[in-house]
Amino acid sequence: MKPRLRKHYEENVRPRLQERFGYRNPYQVPRLEKIVINVGLGEAPRNPKLLDSVVDELARITGQKPVVTRARQSISNFGLRKGMPIGAMVTLRRDRMYEFLDRLINIAIPRIRDFRGLPTRSFDGRGNYTLGIKEQMIFPEVDYDRVQKIHGMDIVIVTSTDKDDEAFALLKEMGMPFRGETPVVVAGDGVSASEA
Repeated sequence: MKPRLRKHYEENVRPRLQERFGYRNPYQVPRLEKIVINVGLGEAPRNPKLLDSVVDELARITGQKPVVTRARQSISNFGLRKGMPIGAMVTLRRDRMYEFLDRLINIAIPRIRDFRGLPTRSFDGRGNYTLGIKEQMIFPEVDYDRVQKIHGMDIVIVTSTDKDDEAFALLKEMGMPFRGETPVVVAGDGVSASEA
């Protein structure tokens, strides 16, 4: 069964973007390529159990086993040697990517305290959007009693376009709640709330 957000993209978002940007071929329309979730832990070399707990939390949040990231070079001021574990990351593609984005937009982001919308200036100039989250507790998969330390994470949404305006239009149509914009809510059958 196709994820709800993927169905919404294929039936609603792609035709709208094709008409808006004047593409003749539907394969030219911007699409999501991957989502990368990264957690950096400065104290991971001193506290290996903390790294294990972060890996477990990331696996619960994403549904995929994370990769432990290691230091590329030694930095003596930080007590860091080359090859030491310093974080964890996950790269999501295809259906897992759409399912994660759906949960991020509809469940996790609304749980952020004093949320006023996502900034529109977090595009990198190449059509990718980076979102920083201050605490992992916004995800319902995280068990509060098993958390050793509250930490943040970076979420990078990589699109197939290299233009920020096209990437913004794509993410806005997918339902990302940008600051100053009215969000497009995806209903259960893949129809946006504005059409329902």
